[in-house]
Amino acid sequence: MSKSNFIPRPLVRTNQWFIVISVISAWVSHITWILALPLLAGILGLLFDFNPVMRFAKLFLRKPSSAYIPEDRDQQKFNQMIATICLLVSLVSFEVGWIAIGYVFSVMVALAAFIAILGFCVGCFIRFQWNQYRFRRSQNLH
Repeated sequence: MSKSNFIPRPLVRTNQWFIVISVISAWVSHITWILALPLLAGILGLLFDFNPVMRFAKLFLRKPSSAYIPEDRDQQKFNQMIATICLLVSLVSFEVGWIAIGYVFSVMVALAAFIAILGFCVGCFIRFQWNQYRFRRSQNLH
């Protein structure tokens, strides 16, 4: 059985809120290991197509998955990769005492997730620009 090429928007939004709430909780509590929660969920999603946050949220969907606004699976994997890298850099930075870098990367991931919740996908913009660059470059080579 193949996976569909989309993820229902409520699952994506739940994951974004989980990132935002985890980052804010880490800041407020000064327990930076809280960042390991969305980091682990992101790693599991990227490596095994199993994001526990989305899997749990799926239990609460009232309609069939196809009834929700679709989010492109490949785009979401790209976004998750960026978020996971930022969370990893942030967590490692906090742990080795590079507090400023820890905050910079955690602010970036939280802001990107929150801005996506509001309707503008930073990762989508980055991926689009990257694809445009690759296309223009391939045209110049011919």
